[in-house]
Amino acid sequence: MSSLDLSAILLKPEYSRMLLDGFEMTLVVAIGSWLLAMSLGLLLLIIRLAPSRIADRAVAVYISYHQNVPTLVQLMLWYFGMSSLLPLALQDWISVHNGEAIFAVIGLGLCQAAYFSEDFRSGLRSVAAGQMEAAKALGHGYISAMRYVMMPQAVRNALPPLINHTVSLFKNSSLAVAIGVTELMHAVKEVENQSFRTFETYLIATIVYLACSLLLMAAGAWLSRRSLRVGAT
Repeated sequence: MSSLDLSAILLKPEYSRMLLDGFEMTLVVAIGSWLLAMSLGLLLLIIRLAPSRIADRAVAVYISYHQNVPTLVQLMLWYFGMSSLLPLALQDWISVHNGEAIFAVIGLGLCQAAYFSEDFRSGLRSVAAGQMEAAKALGHGYISAMRYVMMPQAVRNALPPLINHTVSLFKNSSLAVAIGVTELMHAVKEVENQSFRTFETYLIATIVYLACSLLLMAAGAWLSRRSLRVGAT
């Protein structure tokens, strides 16, 4: 029975390079989908604030779909289903430019946007209604009041769930391996197949995901403390 030896993986150039490349792709997918989710989450909130029941219903349906369908299923739908509906020229362009990663970013970003939108909405609803009236009394219009008074407080209130869902998004980036993205879990499988050191390779992946998740949570705690100090001044 072989003993635990992480150096057999980490000190071997080809294995360490595969793991680093996989981690780099994990960051690309996670950051890209986070940017898409944040942008779309704010847009969904704006649409839902519009005085239109149809718009509100449409956003509610969008959120319900993405919160109740497994993320893996959504990734599969985008990669194997939606991609086949695109024009052939666009399909060829996407396949040349790492289409697996592109669809992973789209699938994860659209899914997480539903959660971010609800986080922003909860944060906004927790702001006292008198804040809007006070802003209007000071001469702010609706848009100006939302931008300078309501939304800063809403984002501050929404930070804890936003951080939790950001960590969840980072962890869910590992699901991209199912559609062929060469991210960290894909690299781990390749290293494990070549080295036959199953425990060491998956232990490395565990440590990386744990370390990154803890760093995100620490950064979120720092942001929360800082926002509280800013809000108190």
